[in-house]
Amino acid sequence: MKRMWIWIFIAVVGVGLLLAGCQATRAGYESAPYQVVRSDGKFQLRDYPALTVVETPMANASGSDGGFMRLFRFITGANEGKQKIAMTTPVFMSGSATNLTMAFVLPAKLKSAGVPKPADGSVTVRELPAGRFAVLRYRGARNAKNEAESLARLKSWLEQEHLPAASGPVFGYFDPPWTPSFLRRNEVMLLTRTGEGR
Repeated sequence: MKRMWIWIFIAVVGVGLLLAGCQATRAGYESAPYQVVRSDGKFQLRDYPALTVVETPMANASGSDGGFMRLFRFITGANEGKQKIAMTTPVFMSGSATNLTMAFVLPAKLKSAGVPKPADGSVTVRELPAGRFAVLRYRGARNAKNEAESLARLKSWLEQEHLPAASGPVFGYFDPPWTPSFLRRNEVMLLTRTGEGR
């Protein structure tokens, strides 16, 4: 009986999201553009162009401080132009334990100069410079264990390839939170070369 109520709840939420115009899977969203330079199983070297992002600090790695909602409110109209901006993937998370950030990539058609000023002072708009990144795609829930294991695998691959990491890790999360963990697309990225050094 309990299982039936869970499925009814999932169905109601799904219908509500569709009626509200929210995409239920990652396939419905624009994704940050990149060019694959080389592939080796689940590892890739990618060239990313400069990306405009909207970013906010996070008080903790769980994101329970409302960081996601601050960014979501910005793209749904909490900005000086009350402009609605399309959601994209992935959601980027980066930084150290004392300096964590969460960022949404803004749609490619929205150039930096045309981005409205956030209404919330803890939300900023900035440009991430172009660069070449080593990337590992992995599945599973978003947690410290999966992040640490994936980062260790990527660092090991970089050592094997004699490629130095030029920054700390960036984690990319592509799926809505209701996606089963075994279907989720997650990525860990390490900068190996700036755009000027290509």
